[in-house]
Amino acid sequence: MTDTQSDLRQAKIDKLKKLKDLGINPYPSSFDKKNTVDQALNSLGKIVKIAGRLFSFREHGNIAFANLKDETGKIQIFFRKDLLEDDYKNIKLLDLGDFIGIEGEVVKTTSGEISVAPTSFILLTKSILPLPNEWFGLKDTELRYRQRYLDLMLNPEVRERFNIRTKVVSGIREYLDKLGFWEVETPTLQSLYGGANAKPFKTHLNALGEDVYLRIADELYLKRLVIGGYEKVYEICKDFRNEGIDHTHFPEFTMIEWYEAYADYKKVMDVAEGLFKHLAKKIYGKTQIQIEDKKIDIGTEWPRIEMAQIIKEKLGLDVEKETKESLLGYVKKKMFDVKIIGGETKGQLIFIVFEHEIPHLLIKPTWIIDYPEDVSPLSKTHRSKPGWVERFEGYIGGKEIADGWSELTDPQIQRERFVTDSAVARLDKEEAQHIDEDFLTAMEYGMPPTGGIGIGIDRLVMFFTNTWIIKEVMLFPTLKPQKKILKDK
Repeated sequence: MTDTQSDLRQAKIDKLKKLKDLGINPYPSSFDKKNTVDQALNSLGKIVKIAGRLFSFREHGNIAFANLKDETGKIQIFFRKDLLEDDYKNIKLLDLGDFIGIEGEVVKTTSGEISVAPTSFILLTKSILPLPNEWFGLKDTELRYRQRYLDLMLNPEVRERFNIRTKVVSGIREYLDKLGFWEVETPTLQSLYGGANAKPFKTHLNALGEDVYLRIADELYLKRLVIGGYEKVYEICKDFRNEGIDHTHFPEFTMIEWYEAYADYKKVMDVAEGLFKHLAKKIYGKTQIQIEDKKIDIGTEWPRIEMAQIIKEKLGLDVEKETKESLLGYVKKKMFDVKIIGGETKGQLIFIVFEHEIPHLLIKPTWIIDYPEDVSPLSKTHRSKPGWVERFEGYIGGKEIADGWSELTDPQIQRERFVTDSAVARLDKEEAQHIDEDFLTAMEYGMPPTGGIGIGIDRLVMFFTNTWIIKEVMLFPTLKPQKKILKDK
């Protein structure tokens, strides 16, 4: 805190003491707010009772002007001594950042601005710390993340971004509920992590004396519910992966996964495509979306292109005819930033080529389908292409937005896949799928044909707000703790 900020804080504390000396409670329990600011702005000539935070204040003798904001907007307050009488003197004890409640008539000033002329006002909360200058806003990025409350207070576009996030989540529920899906909750603490290839967070459950993991995905529990008789099921939940942070990845994130019995990956793509169009219409009233500097219409039918086909079209590389050795040579020659650890399978190398060379080329909405079996241990073997599985990913504007597949339902093949995945080459062995005996037992009771999908909610919000830094769509992203702590003396 600067010396100036410290002086302003002390001045506010001095006013707080004066208020208490006058017998004024600076922190009352409630206020009977009858109108929003938005309603007041449309109530010229009527008496309103509003409340909010003060964002500007200026005195001119027997009158004073202030701006008051609530979550619906901002309105000018026109304090007049002839209306407030003895209470007028107490406006000197108000500061920017204070919450007040007022009752009065909505009038138009000589300058033509809609205002409320209060006949009474009450201090609802006395602020102690000075607000950042509203004109310049809150610009420091790390400070915005650490003090999101100030970011929301001073930057309206940030509040709108999180309003859209709320609409995305409610829109998902609305869409899936109408299709007959059941929303459920599955464990966050799991004795064995699975459902994705990712490094977990580990903790200890004192009551059981056991180490447990924060879930990396809810897939295997949702599949247990399908086995148990739920034919359409979904969950919106927090997942945790103890991995790196970049513009599109964060260790704590929110996912939507859904599973539908008797469906394959084609049906799941149909439902997912419908969801994106539903959300676009709900949020913007149209299917044309801005992605970076491009306007993209997601309302058309999305093409479905095989991974091998798109690689051949874009790179002239026929991966089905290539050998593991020739693919390895291609990666080493063309992709200098890719770390080769040795022992990669042909399927892994195909996926590496795709992942590093193709997504940025997929601007129009596109489903990439049919992935190598080696990188998809939970996917059903392709019905007509040995070595491949019925998996898909969705891309728009060069960004991945969804990942799903026809679910593997053969418990014996699933066991083989778990064993294979635990042995394949990867930088961190903890990222491998483990042999989940309880899940395999559930599968042996019989799992119907099933299709499933996972979509990152944070990524979805980034997509619908054209915001490509994940921390900007998370209200309180985890940051390194600050050592300096403000303490009252």
